[in-house]
Amino acid sequence: MAKAKKTEKRGETRLFGTDGVRGVANLDPMTPEIALKIGQAAVVVAAGGLKHAPRVLIGKDTRLSGYMIETALASGICSVGGNVLLCGPIPTPAVAHLTTSMRTDLGIVISASHNPFQDNGIKIFGRDGYKLADDLEARIEGIVRGTIPLPTRKTGPGIGQAFKVDDARGRYVAFAKNTFPRAISLEGLRLVVDAAHGAAYRVAPAVFSELGATVKSIGVQPDGVNINEGVGALHPDKVRAEVVKASAQMGIALDGDADRVILVDERGQVVDGDSVLAMCALEMAETGLLKKSTVVATVMSNLGLERALAQRKIRLVRTAVGDRHVVDAMRKGGFNLGGEQSGHLVFLDHASTGDGIVAALQVLALMIRKGKPLSELAAAAMTRVPQVLESVLLPRRRPIEDLKKLQAAMKSASRTLGRKGRILVRWSGTEPKLRVMIEGENEAVIRRHTESLVAAARQDFGVRA
Repeated sequence: MAKAKKTEKRGETRLFGTDGVRGVANLDPMTPEIALKIGQAAVVVAAGGLKHAPRVLIGKDTRLSGYMIETALASGICSVGGNVLLCGPIPTPAVAHLTTSMRTDLGIVISASHNPFQDNGIKIFGRDGYKLADDLEARIEGIVRGTIPLPTRKTGPGIGQAFKVDDARGRYVAFAKNTFPRAISLEGLRLVVDAAHGAAYRVAPAVFSELGATVKSIGVQPDGVNINEGVGALHPDKVRAEVVKASAQMGIALDGDADRVILVDERGQVVDGDSVLAMCALEMAETGLLKKSTVVATVMSNLGLERALAQRKIRLVRTAVGDRHVVDAMRKGGFNLGGEQSGHLVFLDHASTGDGIVAALQVLALMIRKGKPLSELAAAAMTRVPQVLESVLLPRRRPIEDLKKLQAAMKSASRTLGRKGRILVRWSGTEPKLRVMIEGENEAVIRRHTESLVAAARQDFGVRA
């Protein structure tokens, strides 16, 4: 379960976490009362310098609580004079695209992404299609918390209206298809597409089938409570089985809001975000399309990716975990390819945020141009270094440098691994979980060290396994 972040120094609850506001639906902070205030505050922030009533586009995933949050947001927006465009269930990247293509002033997504159905979230895009900057989120939070005054609510003809966008899905399908080269098609390919019973349950099969592929669809029967349940990017086993059963060339597993993707090759093997970055970076560098010969990834990306890129004289820039950090670094550095091991993949020449469908299309285009199966492309692109990742739920956050037993265990592991390994210990951005990741040449060795670090962290908190 994802929760609002807490400032470590003061213990203050922050409304906006690493990817918007998120929590259990109908519990603080994901209540309709707060959603209404977020709607009001967002309009106030968007209205600066505008000569017209702000227009706010809203999309959502398939969670039951989406209706409640959507209604509250729309009410808040209308109460301060904004107009609402309701798109219904569409992917997060669709909201980013439509915000710019329809020239609205804000785009709001109601989704908790890969989280279980009882959670929900709110994330906001600016009129440029990028996630709202930290200072603007802070202004919204100030209005919601009452530290910044909210202007007088509108009355009479000043109250806003809400409209339904009937062709939102079709607009996004057309956009996604246009990121695929016109000179080739998917005819003759068999694909398995898993939409995780989420926001892409209609658009994902449509995109690939309209480009000519024969599509086997799973995870396309949302009922409000089954989003991400045993399907999608976090649970690719069903796709793997279907790919082998259907002798398909690729499996495409999206998460609940379709901003991330995990691929499966024709042998049923998982191909994660690092492998996709490696494949696409090499191709883009070869064709002169990789800007500044640089790829942006996070601290979690495998050491094998860094080594593979270095061999081709491609630089890897690492950021903190979170696709917004990746995008920020890409924009500041003028780079056009970045992503996360988890499947957030950003092709900035095509989209302003992670887009699982667009990413899958780029890999399919690569397969067709090279005339090679996904398994061969992935194997040639990079050699993965053994990596072990463990998460431990702890009572609260404390600065990692204050955890004495953990620090001692980290120093011991570092001495053993030397320069042939890497240790990363960090707090989750959304919940009080400590993430421990170790890479090295020997998987058994790094697994022992990982277990040692997890045990030490528990000892620092007096928690038993």
